[in-house]
Amino acid sequence: MPKVRFKGLVKEIQGTFQDVVFKKSPSGKTIVSKKPDMSGVEWNEAQWAHRKRFSLASDYAKAALAEPKVRAAYQKRAKRLHKRPRDLAISDYFKGKDLLAKK
Repeated sequence: MPKVRFKGLVKEIQGTFQDVVFKKSPSGKTIVSKKPDMSGVEWNEAQWAHRKRFSLASDYAKAALAEPKVRAAYQKRAKRLHKRPRDLAISDYFKGKDLLAKK
């Protein structure tokens, strides 16, 4: 069920309504797209490997942002680059940069 905030006509809408997905971009704009149908997808070995690596990258980002000093570094860099700290942490994992090891 989508969440709708009214201010004037509609201030904000997020969520899924039937086959339509409403989400917010990092810049704050609303994105409307058709819900993807992934029911018939069969992943090959390379895709499974990448999904596993992305899962590990996500775990790294979660751990890195739990550390106050590392989180501060990511927030500072994210503000300068106009990105989200989590996205930078995931990118660093794929590049082989580990800010947790430098503690």
